[in-house]
Amino acid sequence: MIVRRRWTAAATTAILISAALSHPGTATAAPVADTAPITLAATETALVRVRLRDQAQLDRLVASGVDLANRPRARDGRIIADLVLTGAQLADLTARGATATQVVQRAGDGSRHFADSVRAARARTAAGLGAPAAGQRTTAAVGVDTLAVQQAYWWTTGGQTFLQAQVATTATDDPDVEITVSWRTADGVTGSFPLYRFEDSGEYQYHYNVPQSVPSRPVQLTATSSLGGVSRAVTPTLWPNATPPPLPAGYQKDFIDAYLTPVDIQARIKRLARQYRDLVDVIDLPNKTQGYRRNAVAYLGDPAVAAVVVESVRFGDQGLNGVQVRTVDPGRPNRPLAVGYRDRVLTVTLATDAAGKTVSTTDDVAAAVNARQANRFRATVEDGSTGLPMPVAGPARLDDGLQGTEVPAKPWTVQALRLGVHRDGSRIGVLAYSQEHAREWATPLVTLEFAERMLANARTDPATRELLEQVDVFVIPTVNPDGANYSFNDYNFQRKNLVNHCEGPARDPKYRTSWGVDVNRNYTVGSYFDGYVGASANCLSGNYAGTAELSEAESGNVIALAKAHPNIRFAMNVHSYGGYFMWPPGAYRADGRITLPRPSIDESTLFLDSARRIVGAIAQERGTVTWPSQTGPVADVLYSAAGNSADQLYYELGIFAWDFEVGNDRWNPATGEWEGVGFQPPFDEAHGESQEYAGGLVELVRVARDHAAAEAATG
Repeated sequence: MIVRRRWTAAATTAILISAALSHPGTATAAPVADTAPITLAATETALVRVRLRDQAQLDRLVASGVDLANRPRARDGRIIADLVLTGAQLADLTARGATATQVVQRAGDGSRHFADSVRAARARTAAGLGAPAAGQRTTAAVGVDTLAVQQAYWWTTGGQTFLQAQVATTATDDPDVEITVSWRTADGVTGSFPLYRFEDSGEYQYHYNVPQSVPSRPVQLTATSSLGGVSRAVTPTLWPNATPPPLPAGYQKDFIDAYLTPVDIQARIKRLARQYRDLVDVIDLPNKTQGYRRNAVAYLGDPAVAAVVVESVRFGDQGLNGVQVRTVDPGRPNRPLAVGYRDRVLTVTLATDAAGKTVSTTDDVAAAVNARQANRFRATVEDGSTGLPMPVAGPARLDDGLQGTEVPAKPWTVQALRLGVHRDGSRIGVLAYSQEHAREWATPLVTLEFAERMLANARTDPATRELLEQVDVFVIPTVNPDGANYSFNDYNFQRKNLVNHCEGPARDPKYRTSWGVDVNRNYTVGSYFDGYVGASANCLSGNYAGTAELSEAESGNVIALAKAHPNIRFAMNVHSYGGYFMWPPGAYRADGRITLPRPSIDESTLFLDSARRIVGAIAQERGTVTWPSQTGPVADVLYSAAGNSADQLYYELGIFAWDFEVGNDRWNPATGEWEGVGFQPPFDEAHGESQEYAGGLVELVRVARDHAAAEAATG
């Protein structure tokens, strides 16, 4: 019997960029046994790692717009995916043959972890503490098919050695081909493991598996297929085989001691500018965001029976929160439908017939409000209430539903830090920006830790001072402050900004956690509007592209900064969670899987060689190693992400642009599984991510310096 080892990416509706990376020896989650089913309360929301029944189940989920938090993987012939689900959705999946293997994070965990981080910071203050990477590509025509070993890499971290392989077969149209890798270590120990078929946009790419634990350094690897193909033996290569210069004695780091809201970040930017006047400029970016604001809304009537959704035209904080709306019976026959607004009360007087019975429908009421109070209110019939008799109801109070009492309710000025001795455009520039996606709380910790390291050590470390002499550094800690404020205060899984472009029934407040635009799908190159896949026109989708390219203030700010400073030649977009290290092209058209143009050979070499250096720097902190299979162009190692910022920076502005995915899967030796950490892990984990990836950003500055020096040397 042939068992299929296959996973297919449904790229046309991929949800978001995040994935997984190695971090062995630090697992904290208890092993999950298949005999102890994981369940959630029906209305509870959580990020859950699920073993799906089959490919068809994944395809149905993606087509329905499920919030998919990473690229699914194959494991023992089953598909593993991280999904944001309610308890009811998980129960339905379980009933259809899926199995939950790990609750990565629950809704509300972020608030607890944020509070824990603040308490820890206060205690500390009180204590006085402050394209798939190129491997050996060989072929051997043996049997029916020919095999090419595309990757064969090994590394050791935390006392454990791992091996990862990627192999392609010429039998690309046969979904039942099995490929097995056999390995031998230097001391003669042998073993094997299966690879699984990976397709993207309906096209075969290769066979692969997650990194496998081996007893020691492997010195030989061979692949065989079920059709008889055999590769020649290759020697696995050490990954990433790059080490940054050692840190000098007294090097200062560890400036992050709590999760930071946008209000906290704003205060820290102000403090850094005051503390390092000779090295810092603060740039107010040109496009103010909407701010932490929403329209005030109420149900007029009972949604379970019959209701109209009434919404203020202006934001709730502009005097509309608390306005009341009601329907009344005039108590007389043959009265027309009337609408009036007085003393902050919107009154709808229902029409009556000759017998004095009210006869207005929900549609009548909504139309009357829209016609007679269009400057103040808009109304829509609640789903399931169309054409029903409108009851006498209310008064109901309009409210914007926002819970963040300490967040300023006004348009937000996004700020960037500019660091350097020569902040005049005369030096090569590097841009680091983070939190395009609101729920990725650890990402601004990375960019701020990086900024503080550069500034503090410029005073005491000659090497750091030299970097700031030679490189002009720009940092946007939070691109999407409105969404981040909503994530911290209202719904921790919020991904998008707060701008609600929905119309009609989609404005129903039951969808409030699905409103907004995916900032990293709103750029101009390879966009949804140009026919590329990986974004959506559905305003409730997690990867909604907006009404047009650069329709949002947040995306416009990133591009405005880059255009205003043409010396910026390198950029890093920091996301979570996962462990991918990626660069353009990041999008393709579905028909034929036609990607944006590939970089030249020289530029591809620069991307990969720089990635090795930066991955090596990340690993110095606590042994985290980005998998080679997850290092490469976005479109190859993740999925198509139409309209992402790195593509616009690279193709339009000529900037070498990368993407981090911080927050690494952790190896659990007890279960032999890689376990996810989520968007808002306990602060100790987020702190670790900030430290290791800040080191990666420092190495990016060195990469830029060396590139500028090489260009100068060649004229």
